[in-house]
Amino acid sequence: MGSQHELPADRSYSKPLGIRFLEYIKKAKLSYESHQAIVLIVTFFAYASYHATRKTTSIVKSALDPQSSDVGLKFPWRITYLSAPAESKGLSWVLGDGWAPFNGSDGTALLGQLDVAFLSVYALGMYFSGHMGDRMNLRIFLTVGMVGTGLFTSLFGAGYWAKIHSFYYYLIVQMIAGLFQSTGWPSVVAVVGKWFGKKKRGLIMGIWNAHTSVGNITGSLIASALLSYGWGWSFVVPGLLIAFMGLVVFFFLPVSPESVGAYREEDEVDSLRKSEEEERVTEPLLGSNTELKEKAVGFIEAWKIPGVAPFAFCLFFAKLVAYTFLYWLPYYISHTGIVLYFLLLCI
Repeated sequence: MGSQHELPADRSYSKPLGIRFLEYIKKAKLSYESHQAIVLIVTFFAYASYHATRKTTSIVKSALDPQSSDVGLKFPWRITYLSAPAESKGLSWVLGDGWAPFNGSDGTALLGQLDVAFLSVYALGMYFSGHMGDRMNLRIFLTVGMVGTGLFTSLFGAGYWAKIHSFYYYLIVQMIAGLFQSTGWPSVVAVVGKWFGKKKRGLIMGIWNAHTSVGNITGSLIASALLSYGWGWSFVVPGLLIAFMGLVVFFFLPVSPESVGAYREEDEVDSLRKSEEEERVTEPLLGSNTELKEKAVGFIEAWKIPGVAPFAFCLFFAKLVAYTFLYWLPYYISHTGIVLYFLLLCI
């Protein structure tokens, strides 16, 4: 019975090198449960690193624009740094003096434009990343996304040492970083969904989804700790961290049970029963002219699925509040006396 479900030798190529190494050390194939544990751990820290790099911007904002007199986002967008007097463009190397062009009177507006550009490209990229992830090896796709995110997050921080004061440089870097960031969520959800059935998926997703908070906390701690050494480090270190995690994904993440030949005992029994039933069938259930074709769900068709629209709108308003706090709460606190006010109330 067992021999009928052994994978051919030529299928071993699809196993990640890290999985092969673990099996070499263990001198036996990893169990299905071991693969599940690896998937949970690797994807957890992978997406936590996405949020860690995403969180650094909110921490560094106060260093880039510490004393902006205008805390409102201006519309329509305008960049006054290019037309500002030469004396207002003086380069400042002291942390408390900010960083041109964000330390001008429109510094808050420029920082807001970076956020809007990043999130716009991120939202648009999520749609295409989902389609590409369905047609590519998710391990490779996720690795490219994480290394790319690390590269362009680090390039944003490299502006500190390169003494770059062009707004367009930071805008373009943020937009490309947002494109790479969009590879994360569709990929990790797809991988976890392939490894866990419907029975325990709610519990697993509830525990596993803590990666968002862990990533935000980690990113805040790293960016805050390194800010005194120069705001560039607050971007470079998280960028290197997610690039490293991208390599971990490449070497250790099994994207599906079929790719590594991992099967549960109940799956083997069901497969054997199905094969026996197929042997008993003498007449085809479908006519010879019938063709079964898998068709990808389009954008309009997806909205017609029951529950998609309500969930989408609920998530929209939840994310609206979450990203407001994520990107602007540290900046708001640093520009107001709210902390001092609450301390005085306590006294």
